[in-house]
Amino acid sequence: MSSNAKPEVDLSARCACGQVVLTVRGRIRSMFLCSCEDCQRATGTGHATVALARLADVTLAGSAASFARPAHSGATLTRWFCATCGTPLYAQSSRAPDLLMLPVGLFGPNADWFAPNQVIFARSHHEWDVLPAGTPQHETYRDPESSP
Repeated sequence: MSSNAKPEVDLSARCACGQVVLTVRGRIRSMFLCSCEDCQRATGTGHATVALARLADVTLAGSAASFARPAHSGATLTRWFCATCGTPLYAQSSRAPDLLMLPVGLFGPNADWFAPNQVIFARSHHEWDVLPAGTPQHETYRDPESSP
């Protein structure tokens, strides 16, 4: 798969306790790694592994809780997680309310379709966090003129 491919998926994943099921059916809009400080805190590591999907392509069954905070961009970032076990389910930015940021690790062994095409917020990247060689890196967001 090329780094610019936008795969069509039909996947379901459960949180750690099994009480929440997230299903995504449709085309993945983008795949990237984010090294912003918020993603580092949320994942406990050097970057988040993210697939963007349309809100209309995602369904959630079960009880989820959320936490919203202002992002460095000025947008409000809301992260959703299982209300029982805390498993991250998705995030949503007020900058793009029709898109959900899905944590690819949620899909476990069913994530072989994932091929990141960029690193955003590379300005916060740590040297100890090894990233795929040759992946384009952007200090903050990708320049819209360089979008595939």
